[in-house]
Amino acid sequence: MSLDEWIWHLEESFPSRTAEAKRILESILARLEGENWFPHDIFGVHLALEEALVNAVKHGNRMDEAKSVHVECKLSPERLYIRIRDEGPGFKIDDVPDCTEEENLDKCSGRGIMLMRNFMSFVEYNDVGNMVTMEKSRKHAR
Repeated sequence: MSLDEWIWHLEESFPSRTAEAKRILESILARLEGENWFPHDIFGVHLALEEALVNAVKHGNRMDEAKSVHVECKLSPERLYIRIRDEGPGFKIDDVPDCTEEENLDKCSGRGIMLMRNFMSFVEYNDVGNMVTMEKSRKHAR
């Protein structure tokens, strides 16, 4: 079996409700636990994925239940791939202030993006700013 052969795949669209986002989050985390990922890695994925899903529901689709959030998730023995797209207008990643800079410490924006970048192995936004692709490499297989 190739290390990048997908052993699980989830593709789903759901209305912009935080309860639906939580259901998807719990489904993915349960799968990681079932594949014996280390708790530290699951914790990082939890933080990053929760931020990305909440951003799509609240900031992307602005809680408009007529709009959907689209999630694709694939899991291989060594890697987790997640793509989340909302139906909002998007944003420019360069316009988000660096929350680690002294002048931005009191601002609320940018922390979720920092969390995603710190806990995932790869994070990329599309040019529109309404889709994020993240990957997590499993560094310590049991």
